[in-house]
Amino acid sequence: MMLKKNNPMGKVLLSVLIFEAVCTGLAVPVMINVDGVGLVSSVVFGGGTAVLALLATALMRVTRVGYPLGWLTQVACVALGLVTTGMFFVGGMFAALWIISFVLGRRLEAMASRAEGSPTAHAG
Repeated sequence: MMLKKNNPMGKVLLSVLIFEAVCTGLAVPVMINVDGVGLVSSVVFGGGTAVLALLATALMRVTRVGYPLGWLTQVACVALGLVTTGMFFVGGMFAALWIISFVLGRRLEAMASRAEGSPTAHAG
């Protein structure tokens, strides 16, 4: 599941992933100081999700692999709620933004393909 290169919602998806990387990275000290999660576990889970988001961002621009990694990032971000419960909410918000942006991008593509195929689109 991916969008075409020229779809404007692709930039929104990239933005979601970048902000998600920042938030999951900032979740590391929260896990340590508020929830009492160990340093190694916090870095592995929070930092790993941040790195996954950044990797997905980089790969979305050059290859098709970025989109599946973006979807995986959404799952990982929500799953961070198992480590620190606040991430259920934060991850859910990011997943909702990702899904809504993706659906809107698909709608834009469908509208563009209908406009290309309609006889009135070329008249004028």
